Amino acid sequence: MKIAIFSTNIYPTPLREGIIAPTWIAHYLTEGLVKKGHEVFLFGSSDSETKAKLISGGLPSLSKNKNWSKIYKKLEEKNDIKWKGSLVLNYELILLKKLYKLNEKENFDIIQLHNNRLRSLFFASFTKTPVFYTLHDRLSHPYDTNLTGLICSKIKEKNIRFISISDSQRKPNPNLNYASTVYNGIDINKFSFNEKKGDYLVAAGRILPWKGFNIAIKVAQETGEKLKIAGTIPPDHKETYWDKEIKPHLSEKITYEGVLNQNQMVKLYKNAKAFLMPIDWEEPFGLVMTESMACGTPVIAFNRGSVPELIKDGETGFIVKDTKEMIEAVKKIDQIDRKACRKRVEENFTIKRMVDSYEKTYQKILKERQ
Repeated sequence: MKIAIFSTNIYPTPLREGIIAPTWIAHYLTEGLVKKGHEVFLFGSSDSETKAKLISGGLPSLSKNKNWSKIYKKLEEKNDIKWKGSLVLNYELILLKKLYKLNEKENFDIIQLHNNRLRSLFFASFTKTPVFYTLHDRLSHPYDTNLTGLICSKIKEKNIRFISISDSQRKPNPNLNYASTVYNGIDINKFSFNEKKGDYLVAAGRILPWKGFNIAIKVAQETGEKLKIAGTIPPDHKETYWDKEIKPHLSEKITYEGVLNQNQMVKLYKNAKAFLMPIDWEEPFGLVMTESMACGTPVIAFNRGSVPELIKDGETGFIVKDTKEMIEAVKKIDQIDRKACRKRVEENFTIKRMVDSYEKTYQKILKERQ
């Protein structure tokens, strides 16, 4: 198949610093399809890394474009949210236009959209090529307004299909033109397994109120366990959440490890007793859960979003309904076989499994069209 994969030119693909999951998923899918012998075109910034044919239009990622980044910094100084957003939008639209223009020449069999911005969908209405849009956000995003789902529901063209990253993600809008559910995959070879449990709990991700880090702290305090926290502190939540609900509780037993690279995260995962996931939102996937289990560390999570699809209750961790049940689950974590955690990921959440699922989805749709 001749496949076009649109990532973004705002960041490089994959993004090696920070957490932008869609760039990594786009990267793994692209490289996996190339390995399978497909002719793949990756639409991304010129500083992206790929074995596919990279189409960038000569534009590097936004921060490396001297002219555009200079303007962006000036807008940041002025705190001009409107024009900052406009600049980012138009920068990506330049590349998006190139995708659909090149399609007229190359006649792609498949167009796969992997950015999490809905604007890319509207261009798809002007082609007959099968277009797949992977939903990386909740359909109820932002602020549980269901605005994302509402916009998606206005896309009626039959050539445009949605790929969900969990079945639970579909609940707000079950009648969209779904092609399949494809779970995100990780490079399991980069997550080394440790059969022996450590002496601390871990909580990681973007440090936001709905991620429940304050609850993880309470669980650690109530059980007397050590807790290690890792992840980025979003500036807009620093004063209201970090400074008030997290930082005051840091101590010798409850520590902030900072923003860690992948190797450091693997070390943190594999030497932990359990990973805590006390989320207060409908998590569409949650890569940290699969990464932790790949290292052998069981997950204790609130029963929200994709949690029941990722964790096998009583086998690879515990699914609980509240803080009290999470505290009790920590006390019985020794019941979990760490080998079962690794096996769960090997069988369901690898890059190979993900790439195979995307390929089967494409082939199924092309067969139906024929």
